[in-house]
Formats: sequence, structure tokens, C-alpha cells
Amino acid sequence: AAEGGLVEYRIVGVRAYAHDKHRTVDDVPYGGGAGMVMKPEPLIAAIEDARQKGQNPRVILLTPQGKALNQQEADKLSQEKELVLICGRYEGVDERVKNFVDDELSIGDYTLSGGELAAMVVIDTVTRLIPGVLGNVKSPQEESFSDGLLEYPQYTRPREFRGMTV
Repeated sequence: AAEGGLVEYRIVGVRAYAHDKHRTVDDVPYGGGAGMVMKPEPLIAAIEDARQKGQNPRVILLTPQGKALNQQEADKLSQEKELVLICGRYEGVDERVKNFVDDELSIGDYTLSGGELAAMVVIDTVTRLIPGVLGNVKSPQEESFSDGLLEYPQYTRPREFRGMTV
């Protein structure tokens, strides 16, 4: 898709938006607690820069509290011209960052070390819905979850394999 010019990806390191000599992007939770929380200053600066450089991008924070990614949501996101995916890390992001995003999205009820894998899931799920990305334009229309149901079982040749038939 990228080689064919159908999509373009850009990875931005949030440390570029930190202004201290150590490029600090995290701090201890205000009031105490375990782990580290991503600071608002560099994240919000990165979001504002992406909005300024983009063409009205939809900014999404990947977080366990977000609405669940499903096929219908992926369809909606595939219609967007530009997406900015904010990947949390550590214990999460400072709550104030949520005032600068359009949506919060979750890929499931489990914990990851960071939002990078979640971003890859969103990218793959959305990209494959863009016309021309898959080899057959009918592929995304005739798959599991495209109409709310699972797809039928698939088989290849030979017709019989170790006593199991199609």
C-alpha cells in the first residue's frame, strides 16, 4: 500500500517535543503510585504540531478506556484522510492529554506495555479497507465481521487430505 502510494506512514518520536536536556517524556504519578506516566507537555506539543502540519487529521489516543475497535469503527476510520495515533506507554498518559484528542480507541481488554502494537493493529485493520490495497476489491466486503458474522470455513486442494474431505 505504501509502495503503491495508497497510504503514507510517518513515525514521530515524542522525545523530539521534550525540552529538557534529557528529553524527558514521563514522570512519577502526581500523588504517588507505581510506574511512570507520560507527561502532557511533549505529547500535546506533538499533537499540536501534527494538527498544524496535517490536513485536519483525526487524532486518536490508544487507551484501554477507549471505545472498542471493531469492523464498523475500522470502516469509519478508513474514510478519514489522515489519522494520528497517539501511543501511550508506562502507566498511561496524563489525563489532560485527552482534551487534545478526537477519540480514544481500545483494541481489547488486556494490558500491553505500550500503544505501539495497538497502533499496528489499527493501521493494518484500517489500511486493508482502503480501495486498491488488497488484490481483490471484494475481499474486504466478504470477510468475517464485514456484515456482523464470521466467514464460512475455507479449504484448498486436494479435495481429500488424510481422510478429511472438503
